[in-house]
Amino acid sequence: MAYGHMIPMFDIAKMFASRGVKATIVTTPANASTFSNAAERNRLLNLDVNVQILQFPAKEVGLPEGCENLDDLDALDTIHTFLKAVNMLQQPLERLLEDYQPDFIVADFTLHWATESAAKFDIPRFVFHGTNIFWQCVEHSLNCNKPFTDITSDTETFVVPDLPDKIEMTISQVPDPFKVETSFTEMVQQIKDSELKSYGVLVNSFYKLESGYADYYRNTMGRRAWQIGPVSLRNNNNIDKAQRGKQSAVDEHYVLNWLDSKEPNSVLYICFGSTSKMNNAQLLEIAKALEDQEFSFVWVLRKTRDIEEKSFLPECFEEKIKGKGLIIREWAPQVLILDHPSIGGFMTHCGWNSILEGVSAGVPLITWPMFADQLYNEILVTQVLKTGIRAGTQKWNLWFETDYVSTKKDEIEKAINQLMGDGEEAKEMRSKARELSELARKAVEEDGSSNTEFTSLLEELRLYNEPST
Repeated sequence: MAYGHMIPMFDIAKMFASRGVKATIVTTPANASTFSNAAERNRLLNLDVNVQILQFPAKEVGLPEGCENLDDLDALDTIHTFLKAVNMLQQPLERLLEDYQPDFIVADFTLHWATESAAKFDIPRFVFHGTNIFWQCVEHSLNCNKPFTDITSDTETFVVPDLPDKIEMTISQVPDPFKVETSFTEMVQQIKDSELKSYGVLVNSFYKLESGYADYYRNTMGRRAWQIGPVSLRNNNNIDKAQRGKQSAVDEHYVLNWLDSKEPNSVLYICFGSTSKMNNAQLLEIAKALEDQEFSFVWVLRKTRDIEEKSFLPECFEEKIKGKGLIIREWAPQVLILDHPSIGGFMTHCGWNSILEGVSAGVPLITWPMFADQLYNEILVTQVLKTGIRAGTQKWNLWFETDYVSTKKDEIEKAINQLMGDGEEAKEMRSKARELSELARKAVEEDGSSNTEFTSLLEELRLYNEPST
């Protein structure tokens, strides 16, 4: 239950409905509001996507009423309580499966018990990770080979073996569960076991983006996977793009008019996702860099906890950037913005949705990963796809909030100038980004790889559910 997982899951439900399959989103009361506008629009378009509510046991575990999303958590020590509540949804879901008898179920990878629940009713369970295949291949190699065992320096690089490309990492980029036993070790193992027992994996990616890793995943790791993305490209008009996720904090027409006033490829879009939280000292460094450099920008700012916003924005900041910069507070229509021709770069936390939306729009990236799979995504962008420049921390974090300054003003300015400037490196990245965008769009066309895989999946499921003779 995080927006980076829920939003593409809703797009996948729409994909099934567009092929004549009745799709039901199972979620909790507070999270259901995320889909309300889009669900109503689907009904108007005669797409059979319904929403089924399960009550979330927040009070039973000691969480505040309405705390139903990772975005609501304010400290690391609350995540175990949150996961306890999530696991308590198993029995209500099983009652739902018994009543509805669906043909198959797609469940987020964190719901490891969903495989067991589906098996009780002889229902195929598909895993949805919300990210790419690349990171799973890298983690598989790290787990099997442990190439970091003899590394003692945080800055010394090592090569992750047996992969299609030469992938280099440092020990600080390796997630803690690979190095020491953590409180999440048991859950990680349960997730892996559950995936192996599931029917297969649905992946929001496309074959030509990570073809070598798709082959490795299927042939070397022995996993069944269907790459059916980018699912964001299933939203073909501005209304659909604007209604993905929460209600935007700004009118999309205002944003588009502002972008229309800018030259092509002249605006830097900055957003660090719905969950990642950057400390005020680091935000100040970004603000100072944006104030001093020449490029126009759109910056999505989220509320911070440690001090008031006014204490990190430079004095008269918004006055000084008037005309050059646009600040959007909280939620922005990201796909709509990225698709605008004035956008020339994207500074991102490297969440997979953001990466893939940037790829689909043909926009090169400034990478600033913070936690979870984000460091792997950065490696994919900078070492394999070569459509981005590093700017942020090179240290894996367990939690989605950092308490230190990883990048100073001068380094941020350097990255912006490298990406947005007229140098050969920037031109090459823009060219590669445009090529990937074209491949992404072809993948979801009628004869494209993602569309073909989705058709193949539907046919397999129809055969699976045909009564035996």
